[in-house]
Amino acid sequence: MSAPASRPSSPPALPATFRPTLTRVVLLAVGAAMFAVITAVAMILENLSPGERTSFVFVALLFFGVLALLSRPKVVADENGVTVVNITRTRRLAWAEIVRVNLRAGDPWVFLDLSDGTSLPTLGIQPGIAREHAIRDARALRALTELHGDGADASAPNR
Repeated sequence: MSAPASRPSSPPALPATFRPTLTRVVLLAVGAAMFAVITAVAMILENLSPGERTSFVFVALLFFGVLALLSRPKVVADENGVTVVNITRTRRLAWAEIVRVNLRAGDPWVFLDLSDGTSLPTLGIQPGIAREHAIRDARALRALTELHGDGADASAPNR
């Protein structure tokens, strides 16, 4: 995080879900609008056969499906750990597996440093079009990790 992270007075209640709500709303609204427009065009054009109309609607559904898939990411924290839902994969982590929650300036989303030495991108917290919301969510997830984890992150610098 670009500014020093002040710790929230108390972590959020569990279960807590973090997701890029504005991004999700935009993606689903654009997908629905594209579906409606393409389907309307297919019905308005007089020279199309039923098969061609069906293919227009199928392509519209395909576009909507891709945008719905892109709107899927979220992070769900509960008493037992964290579930990270990215575009096509879901991963369940115990609190002890999370060493650090990182959201540095310029990062496209939060990264979780894990006890096995790897880093897991969590697309459910992304500063794209709602930066302050993402920073608040990253701080809340960090506070939850410090509270429920093994304490390894408590001495880590805020980044």
